[in-house]
Amino acid sequence: MVCEEKMEVIKSIEPFVEKFISERMKDPEECWQPADFLPDFADPDFADKIQFLQASIANVPDSVLVSLVGNMITEEALPSYQTFFNLLKGVNEERNVASKGAWARWSRLWTAEENRHGDLLNKYLYLSGRVDMNSVEKSIQHLIHNGVELQTDADPYHGLIYTSFQERATKITHVNTGKLAYKSGDNFLAKICNVIAGEEALHEKAYKYFMGKIFESDPNGGLTAFVTMMKKKIIMPANLMDVGTENKNYLNYTNITQKIGVYTSHDYASIIDHLVKFWGIDKLIGLTGEGNKAQDYLSTLSDRYTKLAERMQAPTEAELIWLK
Repeated sequence: MVCEEKMEVIKSIEPFVEKFISERMKDPEECWQPADFLPDFADPDFADKIQFLQASIANVPDSVLVSLVGNMITEEALPSYQTFFNLLKGVNEERNVASKGAWARWSRLWTAEENRHGDLLNKYLYLSGRVDMNSVEKSIQHLIHNGVELQTDADPYHGLIYTSFQERATKITHVNTGKLAYKSGDNFLAKICNVIAGEEALHEKAYKYFMGKIFESDPNGGLTAFVTMMKKKIIMPANLMDVGTENKNYLNYTNITQKIGVYTSHDYASIIDHLVKFWGIDKLIGLTGEGNKAQDYLSTLSDRYTKLAERMQAPTEAELIWLK
């Protein structure tokens, strides 16, 4: 159960949410849109542009393409992410989708920006001619139908720990996919991935900033939440895409991202290390006995995960899925 103290802290952070919105978030008229990157059917040279796009992606390995599709499917499940965030205690107590409250406004601004990522990648993959779009679309519908279970228990502290971690993880996947695309000769895809990664970095910065304010106001509560989420382990938001089917698409997707280095166990460990250092966990003061134990636990956690990652072997088998 979320205590009253947490609710008061979440309320007290609203001015900082407003500040971030006013200083860092753009009006839709100022943002890039998917159409800015993709061929326009109305252009006389549309066919030539499509041919160029397909020639560029032709040498991108199938495994990289599968990873890209999985990334896109994850982005397309946005209805679930906005719902998840608004169900966190203290975020939208009005239960009003159009709430003027800072937290609710943030959830809409965040997911409105994220929506463009899925749109751009979806259209790009459709135009590539290499993807079985019917299979992909089924996976998207299954994922939205099944929802997300991120193990945050509607606790806002847990939710902000999760999103801080997940936005950094998503940034890493797009950056690494862009590097592999560039290495394969697809500069266009590399550009798309880097643009998306740039916005994921902004969202990561927002969530780390919000959670940082919690550590300032309630270090013991923040530490407890951090430990709780680390012990549960951060699960990827697309993990329910196969529920209700006989598919193993999620398992194959995660095995491939690990195998080709898009998102690995080492990345998981590095994110823990980054967050511990960013929030200055070892420097927090005024802690209770439980707070001190949590501080000690978190200060060495990334080392334990790094050692574990070093012992893990990359998956040897992963079925290529979602491709023609």
